[in-house]
Amino acid sequence: MMDRFQAMQMYVQVVDAGSFSAAARILNIGQPAVSKTIAQLEKHLDVRLLLRTTHGLTPTEAGLRFYERVRIALQQAEEAEIAARSADKGLSGILRVAAAPTFARLHVIPFLPHFMQQHPELQVDIRLDDRPIDLIAEGIDICLRMGNLQDSGAVARKLATSRRSVLATADYLSRFGYPTHPRELSQHEALVFSQVNDSWHFRRGDEVENVVLRGRLHLSAAEGVRAAVLASMGITIASDWMFSQEIATGEVERVVNEWTLPDIDLWAVFPGGRMATAKARQFSTFVEALLQA
Repeated sequence: MMDRFQAMQMYVQVVDAGSFSAAARILNIGQPAVSKTIAQLEKHLDVRLLLRTTHGLTPTEAGLRFYERVRIALQQAEEAEIAARSADKGLSGILRVAAAPTFARLHVIPFLPHFMQQHPELQVDIRLDDRPIDLIAEGIDICLRMGNLQDSGAVARKLATSRRSVLATADYLSRFGYPTHPRELSQHEALVFSQVNDSWHFRRGDEVENVVLRGRLHLSAAEGVRAAVLASMGITIASDWMFSQEIATGEVERVVNEWTLPDIDLWAVFPGGRMATAKARQFSTFVEALLQA
């Protein structure tokens, strides 16, 4: 006999993921099981919910109406379950998080034990990647993303803001000098993060200075930039989050301090087209509290 609640959950996942195979990967079950369940659901409702197209699966008009109502019903069911559960049990199920590796390693993962102790029935799956990923296709509940948001369909909430600085180790600066003006950066070896635009706008009052970082070493991951800076290979422009511990100890220093760069924001991004889960909302609140502290 078909489990109607499970079938509805599976249907929402199929629509979000865009295919049976993608939904099966997210749910960690075989594709035939997903196809069979959706077929049973359509038979039970006596209506066609999905159409196969060259671009994947598309909900019919009836399927779209069903999706919208079921999505809300599942959200309300989750909220009711959390409200009924005793406070000492907390959240349950799987929370899928996407985050930049360096930021997560420094500012999230060391503090996860406290969050997971509060929610002993919760599993946390963290996908670490500097590149933007498809939240719906990957089944992500919440993404911690820095900088400008490019997905206009996503739902996002700003959690914190960090200063950007020109940074280098004290060892590098003692050997190659302390730049005080943005134009002097061209005299230094720059460590360039390939994922970020290498053109920067410095401000000092009404003055604006545009600088393009040039260097022999380009790195595709923030962790590589961090390692190169700590090896005293050159200077970089990065958020203070990236070197907060080393700035505090004096191992890494800010230079060109009379000039300012645009701040960088951290966002909690939720998949577009559906309500954020209670797990995702509580996790975003947890991260926000960490950064405020």
